[in-house]
Amino acid sequence: MSAKRDYYEVLGVSKDTPASEIKAQYRKLALKFHPDRNKSSESGEHFKEISEAYGVLSDPEKRKVYDQQGHSGVDGRYSSDDIFEGARGDFSDLFGRTGGFDSIFESIFGRNGGSSYGQQRGSDILYETSVTLEDVLHGKKMEINLQKEIQCQICNGSGCKPNTKKNKCTACNGQGQVRKTRTMGYASFVTVETCSACKGQGSIIQTPCSECKGHGRKKGIKKISFDIPPGVDSGDYTVQQEGNEVPSGINGDLIVRIRVQSHPKFKRDGMDIFYDQDVSMIDATLGREITIPTLEGTEKLKVESGSQPNTIIKLKGKGVPHMNSKSRGDQYIRIIVNIPKKLSKHQKSLLDEFEKSYE
Repeated sequence: MSAKRDYYEVLGVSKDTPASEIKAQYRKLALKFHPDRNKSSESGEHFKEISEAYGVLSDPEKRKVYDQQGHSGVDGRYSSDDIFEGARGDFSDLFGRTGGFDSIFESIFGRNGGSSYGQQRGSDILYETSVTLEDVLHGKKMEINLQKEIQCQICNGSGCKPNTKKNKCTACNGQGQVRKTRTMGYASFVTVETCSACKGQGSIIQTPCSECKGHGRKKGIKKISFDIPPGVDSGDYTVQQEGNEVPSGINGDLIVRIRVQSHPKFKRDGMDIFYDQDVSMIDATLGREITIPTLEGTEKLKVESGSQPNTIIKLKGKGVPHMNSKSRGDQYIRIIVNIPKKLSKHQKSLLDEFEKSYE
């Protein structure tokens, strides 16, 4: 987007809208345009736009400057980090740690070493796997060989050739940022930008490591172990700091995308499972003890005499567990009464006699 839209227009609020309603509207739009949920090609730009607007309008001082001077007043007084700080905090509160959503904010807006947010952060890695319904019951220990960026063992992540070191950047005096002052009339405006000489690192490598070419990391294979907990459902789960590594920074996360396979016998609905059991017309009429399958083996079940088609019988505690809890769902058995399609003359005669005696 070449020209900035009015921040109130971006969020769909008016100049009189109170801060609490602006926050609620931002959260609603953040959910709508989150790139993990909205797969359109423009979702990232929309997400950045609404976060920038919220970063200004959620801060009383920035909002006052914007109301008086518009975009030029805000851009001349605040850096991008200053603007996005408020949006970052509320974004994290909104999505929490579930599914690695927190990292998408950093991947869109950046988190370089010269910013006010501190260290660099590695990118996340997506790993997809499938589990059975039995795995959902018991949990599963996973061990995978993951290809990712790992710290260079030759230079120990410094990026420097062994026995050499980095030099402090003279352009920013090791700060990773440069301050620029602009004078407009009687007012002076200070902006803070990432140092272009050291790219925000605060230091420059004179003799790069030959193995990693000065990056401090390289492509490699790492064995990762993690547990899939009992009660898991299809969705994204985060293994913290097992994504791409950043020396002297914060590793990205491993996002495990789990798909629970369909089961040949059972259907799952939340914590409960469902099973259809065929019984003969005679068994449904007279009653009988039958053996049915469960996720843990078999169970004896009493079919009461006179059971009607689609009768539901519950086996308490034979469903799947609730994540992070000892409670379990139930198993529900639906009785399917089989009506014979073909009968012999003798069988028909017996049924006719039964019908007459029943009347």
